[in-house]
Amino acid sequence: MKFVIAKDKFLELIGKLQSIIAAKPSVPVLANILVEAANDELILTATDLIVGMRCFTEAKILSEGSVTLPAKLLFQLIREVPSIQLEAHTSPQHICSITAGASHFKMHGMSCEEFPALPDLIGAPQVKIPQSQLKELLYRVAFTVSREENRFALSGVFCQISGGKITFIGTDGKRLAKAQAKVACDPSFHSTCILPLKAVDEVIKLCNEKESSEATLYLIKDKGAFEINHSVLITKLLVGDYPDVEQVIPKKTTVSLSLHREELISLLRQISLFASETTHSVRFTFTSGDLTITANTVKIGEGKVSMPVNYEGQKLEIAFNPGYFLDILRHSRDETIELALIDSFNPGVITDSSSALYILMPMRLNEA
Repeated sequence: MKFVIAKDKFLELIGKLQSIIAAKPSVPVLANILVEAANDELILTATDLIVGMRCFTEAKILSEGSVTLPAKLLFQLIREVPSIQLEAHTSPQHICSITAGASHFKMHGMSCEEFPALPDLIGAPQVKIPQSQLKELLYRVAFTVSREENRFALSGVFCQISGGKITFIGTDGKRLAKAQAKVACDPSFHSTCILPLKAVDEVIKLCNEKESSEATLYLIKDKGAFEINHSVLITKLLVGDYPDVEQVIPKKTTVSLSLHREELISLLRQISLFASETTHSVRFTFTSGDLTITANTVKIGEGKVSMPVNYEGQKLEIAFNPGYFLDILRHSRDETIELALIDSFNPGVITDSSSALYILMPMRLNEA
């Protein structure tokens, strides 16, 4: 194998793959990137056996072939060399010689035969969606996914495709996010799956919010794949029964309030300093035209903040985790958000002008 490529182009591809490489690979070859040269194209692949990514770019291919090279060492080397163009060729013994201007390096690789093959996507059902929209949908829900290893089904983003719509849901049992959009696919096509959080994070990074081109989602048995910007990310799907979250989304609410997002963020950041480290709870008190948020902790003291709101009615009190509320507010881009409530004991529903909907479970008032 022998090829010539611009340094910046090569570095960009290698950089994309760094987060795919496992921190502690189960087999040595998984610490490597597969480099393939064929048909005037350079193809780089990395996998941790759960998530894999293949990136493509044009290059001057002088002879075709393949090899696997140490991912981190290759990235560090290419980043440091000053030359704007690189030339590389490999020997039958899997030694890669790299020339960058007046600099010459030899790197020991491994046979590509040991590298796990990624599945073929030919014939798999396809769903197309603008990549800017896909990025926004996943950004809106991924932060609510559970980080607890014992809650396996909740450690990924639930994806449902039905009736020409795609829906993404994330939850950790204490908060929930749901976002959906229309997609280009057969309206009769129906599928559900759970995407690992690592794969979701990589898809968000791959998508360009300013790019108008479409991303393509493929679904193949126990795997899913995203084709975005000359890259293909393939992931194993999580196995398990995702809870029926529709049961926790209130169908009717009795109170609807419009809250200024930035002002509420500021107040919650202030009051959260006084929240108990064990309960992480603050009390929201709604009275005519006013919202007061309070926290009281024996070791720290007490805090009280307020803001005007469009509330009319009897006094209503409810307790929320301020950190969870802040996360939701930070993932909105609107000037105001809508908070809908039933009473002190049922979840709060938070929405804005987007398709996203957030559910925040209340906490016990006597712990606020």
